[in-house]
Order: sequence, then structure tokens, then C-alpha cells
Amino acid sequence: QVQLVESGGGLVQAGGSLRLSCAASGRTFSSSAMRWFRQAPGKEREFVARVSWSGSSLQYAMSVKGRFTIFRNNAKNTVYLQMNSLKPEDTAVYYCNAAEGNYWGQGTQVTVSS
Repeated sequence: QVQLVESGGGLVQAGGSLRLSCAASGRTFSSSAMRWFRQAPGKEREFVARVSWSGSSLQYAMSVKGRFTIFRNNAKNTVYLQMNSLKPEDTAVYYCNAAEGNYWGQGTQVTVSS
């Protein structure tokens, strides 16, 4: 069993930055790839970024590539999403996901004003 708790969301102006955190409990965190997804109002949940269990392999959606960075600290059981150059279209609820077991957090709201 893995529990995931996101934090770090908030309101920011376009061009600003936020760092999301996802704290995990459970023994499988360090062996699981971790992902961030987001869901905007009226839209389907979409993939944002993925980091392998070791942190050596990264993947990004084209819409965030070059602006967002995913990384993890296995000693702290935490995965992060550094978001720079934010745009209004990045507004969404952001969810953390553990690929192994397909566990989800409750989400954190990110709102980018123009």
C-alpha cells in the first residue's frame, strides 16, 4: 500500500514558478516509477511527466517540455515537479501517481493568472 500526498500548489502569475511535492509512504516508492498528471476543468486527465525509480530516465509531455522538471529524492520518499514559465493553460489540478500499483494522490490546485 502506498499513500501519496501532494503539496505546493497555489495561485501564480503567468511567467512565474511553482514547485510541487508528492510525499509517499510505503515500501514500494523507491522501486516505482513516479508520474505527474493534471486535469483542467472540463478536460480529461493528462500525462505531464514521469521519472524512473532511479531518477535516471525522464519523460515529459510536449506541452511542458523545457519548462517543467521532474525529480525525486528516494531517501525522502518524495517526488517533485518544478514548474517554470507557467502559462494560464497550465491551470489544473495536479496529481501524483505511483506507476507500481497505480496509486494516486488527492491532487493540488495550480492556478496561473494572465
